[in-house]
Amino acid sequence: MQFEIIARCSTTRARVSRMTLAHGPTMLPTFMPVATQAAIKGLTPEQVESLGITLILNNTYHLNLRPGIDVLKAAGGAHEFQGWNHNLLTDSGGFQLVSLSKFTTITEEGALFQSPFTGEPTMLTPEESISIQHAIGADIIMQLDDVVSSLETGPRVAEASERSVRWLDRCINYHKSSGKDDRQNLFAIVQGGLDFKLRDRCLDAMVDRKDDVAGYAIGGLSGGEEKDIFWRLISQCTAKLPEDRPRYSMGIGFAEDLLVCVALGVDMADCVFPTRTARFGVALTRKGAVNLSKKCTLLNRHPTDIATRRQS
Repeated sequence: MQFEIIARCSTTRARVSRMTLAHGPTMLPTFMPVATQAAIKGLTPEQVESLGITLILNNTYHLNLRPGIDVLKAAGGAHEFQGWNHNLLTDSGGFQLVSLSKFTTITEEGALFQSPFTGEPTMLTPEESISIQHAIGADIIMQLDDVVSSLETGPRVAEASERSVRWLDRCINYHKSSGKDDRQNLFAIVQGGLDFKLRDRCLDAMVDRKDDVAGYAIGGLSGGEEKDIFWRLISQCTAKLPEDRPRYSMGIGFAEDLLVCVALGVDMADCVFPTRTARFGVALTRKGAVNLSKKCTLLNRHPTDIATRRQS
């Protein structure tokens, strides 16, 4: 990976940079649409490309269940499977420790999931997560981290933060031994909940491993916490993370949050919010959300967002 900072804002930490991966350059800051199961719902790859998007996200946990790694390998990897010729990032499956917590048991070895489709138990270890991401063929792969709800308090938060560092070491060792570290780029994920001291300790440990990772993500937020503490934690992380590595804030989808995060020094973000909102008949415009199912909207013959470039 090549990472080049092109310009900086004179009044904030915002920056413009170019990240060049195996499938070409991506200009940062960027928002990554989420193609959980190797498809952006409601759009073809050509339509996504026409929007100027060069980096999307797939989910390791879900792709491992369906269609399965054997199918992806037979297709030549996830790029070929979904007809996507640009860059691809895979989440490690760590978020499912929260979203599917009733199906999950966490141990030092890894996360034991019960498949929501078959009921069969599946152990996802840091090594297995990296192995699956290798098979998927993503340009950026994420460490498996121990994720808890952002509203969680008490010793479980410290346990998850410290375990995430230990799991990062296992991911680094497996990734290096595989010989794929010259083409697929491993990102570390900073945890620590809403505790500034825990975040600081995790940041120190992650930065100590700078030579072994290509970039950093800020995880464990956007789960219902107050905006003030969310933004303060983002600021804390970006201030301490290396300048010469991309910074990725996970799960950020609201427009105002994206703007603030970019001003605080974030380069990358992702969220299901835009496509999920669209599937419920709501358009996101420069003047706010528009419910397309309302009668007044249906009878309005003017463009929903007059500043939007018309596609021929």
